Amino acid sequence: MGPTLLVHNARMTNSSGGAELAVTVIGPDRTGIVADVAEALARLGANLTDSTMTRLRGHFAMTLICSAPASAAEVEAALRPLSADGQLLVTVRAVGPDEPPHNGGLPYLLSVHGADRLGIVAAVTRVVADMGGNVTDLSTRLVGPLYLLVAEVDLPEGVPAELTARLAKVAEELGVEVNLRPAGADVL
Repeated sequence: MGPTLLVHNARMTNSSGGAELAVTVIGPDRTGIVADVAEALARLGANLTDSTMTRLRGHFAMTLICSAPASAAEVEAALRPLSADGQLLVTVRAVGPDEPPHNGGLPYLLSVHGADRLGIVAAVTRVVADMGGNVTDLSTRLVGPLYLLVAEVDLPEGVPAELTARLAKVAEELGVEVNLRPAGADVL
């Protein structure tokens, strides 16, 4: 299988004149993926401004935003060797500037744990969305029979009390425990 590399070539610039680019890397985990990507971007003078990286059941997944003096096509060329063996899927796409949060909400942490079952993420996030909340980060893990969900959500003022009541109802229906609390300063 040949290299898989996708690129969206529209060029968007940041206030310093460089391109704002989103880069994703997905594939079987191996040692050195983060270092390889970071080094290739550093050689181009790209600054990583936002990133998230994780391992999901043996597969590596990374999404990052970088500010680069290079175009999406140039970043694509620099990252091409990473996907040469067909194991990693690398995409590069120009993105616009960071937009302010749509609801001007306050940050909260939402956690759910209980027996795994179909529909936990769908039900819990639907309640948050229906209350005007925005999920800004979400992680789930299955540990044996126990399902864990941790999410960062932005909520409009005055919503947490009503949301807590609605989440309690959903938790009872799903047979899980739900906790909602204000996020501390340590949340990125």
